[in-house]
Amino acid sequence: MKIGMNLLLWTGQLSDELIPVLEQLKEIGFDGVEIPVFHNDPEYYSSWTKRLDDLGLERTAVTVRNSSDNPASPDASVRRLGVAETKRALDCCQVLGATHLAGPFHSAIGEFSGSPPTVDEWKWAVDSMQQVSDHAGQTQVTLSVEPLNRFETYLLNSIADVSRFVREVNHPRCRVLYDTFHANIEEKNTRGAIIECRDVVGEVHISENDRSTPGQGNVRWDENFDALKEIDYDGWMVIEAFGLALPELAAATKIWRKMYESELQLARDGFAFIQQNVARRWTE
Repeated sequence: MKIGMNLLLWTGQLSDELIPVLEQLKEIGFDGVEIPVFHNDPEYYSSWTKRLDDLGLERTAVTVRNSSDNPASPDASVRRLGVAETKRALDCCQVLGATHLAGPFHSAIGEFSGSPPTVDEWKWAVDSMQQVSDHAGQTQVTLSVEPLNRFETYLLNSIADVSRFVREVNHPRCRVLYDTFHANIEEKNTRGAIIECRDVVGEVHISENDRSTPGQGNVRWDENFDALKEIDYDGWMVIEAFGLALPELAAATKIWRKMYESELQLARDGFAFIQQNVARRWTE
């Protein structure tokens, strides 16, 4: 098992100012960090591979698609741009040495039609993801396709949705991301959801119901960890928490108040929480 920390709690882009935070995350014990890839220029990330290697931090990454580059759009030119941008993000991952690219890059975040996804939207999204998956194979990066709750997207909301989607894409580099925050909203049966994706799950986000410190809210943590152990999950568990550091992200995630002592305290407590739960189950 590897434990990671999503850097969106601090920043939307790697910069020198983040080095002390990275050093402290390594000191806490994290195996790696999940890096925002919103600036799709591989050259920008080229200097970071050695720096992160020197810190002893492995990497995953996260990206999103918006209305202007929606891979499920009825406009073919918009779909092509969505495919191109996610391929470019994969190129950045390759330069960074990131093993996984997570996120809702299946469709536009925050855009709604007022209706469920149509047959055409589903088909367009699958076709787009198949093209992206071929490129993921070339870059040796695994796609972690993330379903979001109904308030953030409408194409993929449940684990049943995303599992069917990934199976239709049918590529070894295209997998499911299971996120405890979204599952807490959308799933009636936590264990059932995890069992549903057991053959296609590739990454797990550990995220509390209020987006702050894992273990200090209302997520059914025992059910989640027990089910992940039941399917013999042994990949990344990445803490995803949000705060007020990025105004645009705070607005998108509806974070209006600080719900933790400090970002590093959240990371420290979250790491200990995951470590304790893993030790109780995976080492018995």
